[in-house]
Amino acid sequence: MLLQTMSHPPRAFGRKRVGINAHLLSGEAGYRRAGIHHYIMQILRHLPREEDGPEYLVFTQQTEELTTASGIHAVSSRWPTQRRLVRIIWEQLVWPWSASQHSIDLLHSMAFVSPIFSKRPFIVTVYDLSFIHYPDSFPALQRLYLTYQTRHSVHHARHVITISESGRRDVHQFFGVPLEQISVVHPGLDPVYRLLPEPSVIAFRQQHQLPDRFLLHVGTLQPRKNIPVLLQALAQLPDSDLHLVLVGGKGWLFDTIFQQVVALGLQDRVHFTGYVPDKALPLWYNAATAFILPSLYEGFGMPVVEAMACGTPVIAANTSSIPEAVGTSGLLFDPYNAAELADRIMAVLHDPALLAKMKADGRQQATQFSWERAGQKTAVIYRQTLQRL
Repeated sequence: MLLQTMSHPPRAFGRKRVGINAHLLSGEAGYRRAGIHHYIMQILRHLPREEDGPEYLVFTQQTEELTTASGIHAVSSRWPTQRRLVRIIWEQLVWPWSASQHSIDLLHSMAFVSPIFSKRPFIVTVYDLSFIHYPDSFPALQRLYLTYQTRHSVHHARHVITISESGRRDVHQFFGVPLEQISVVHPGLDPVYRLLPEPSVIAFRQQHQLPDRFLLHVGTLQPRKNIPVLLQALAQLPDSDLHLVLVGGKGWLFDTIFQQVVALGLQDRVHFTGYVPDKALPLWYNAATAFILPSLYEGFGMPVVEAMACGTPVIAANTSSIPEAVGTSGLLFDPYNAAELADRIMAVLHDPALLAKMKADGRQQATQFSWERAGQKTAVIYRQTLQRL
């Protein structure tokens, strides 16, 4: 018997059941715990528990991470779904069978892909369409799989969730899904992202032997993060004592980043931390002189909001969803123009009035994003969809 189910109470009279595929939750430290993992976990933790609302059955290997989420019933499996091919087989074949065994009324595929042969109604969450916008940034098989499965999923879903208005327009444009069938559920901001006491930040700087001034980038090292343009901008700055810290694990096709550091002679000014646990990120943001996000494309660009909440001025690319996150509180630039990025950095470094305004405006902008609101909006989508079945 390959399927193992945690004990859960029988269905309450008159209540519907929502089955949520959360097998992309990762139990290992690394880049896979960023982004999608965090979004899924926070949505699950903030779904409102209402007596007349639906029951939530979450299918995941990371059942221990849901022990604090009251009202969540976790269903585990012996399938090693941390391996991509096994996870694909599970979600296409095992999950529909398990959903039937648990009398699920509505499925929620929380990452692009829904089971092709399931007859049960479903909702799907699409985080971005980077595999369409920048196909060369993905291995061919992964790109083809994501493109086909996402198209199929959004065409057959009762409703689609995106994490930005930009993503909503993308799903409409590329797949022809009516806008009224797509809802935006923005990510929220964890309360740990805030201004920290100066003594704590000073001690952190000393512990990590950080330079007095440094630019910060947080994100997985992969092509669409556009790190080469950031390196070119750094090389153009006259401030030779300004450093760059790249926080994030290795994704794919990252070798050119290391090669360019050497080619530009920046070995002494560029620092790679590797993966950093979430709990340490607020200190990195607080310690930084400015946060830079040069990405060519983002589903939302949550590090922008995290940095602003910590009082760190933000300079970001004017593409995809990033302006949504930044609002009017940061400086935007053309992600293909290293000279323009260098100019923005110089403005922040040498204009105290601008620096102070960006810090204050950024903290205000960050208050717009709440995981509690995200969980409530997701629950509203569940209820509305169930009512239409």
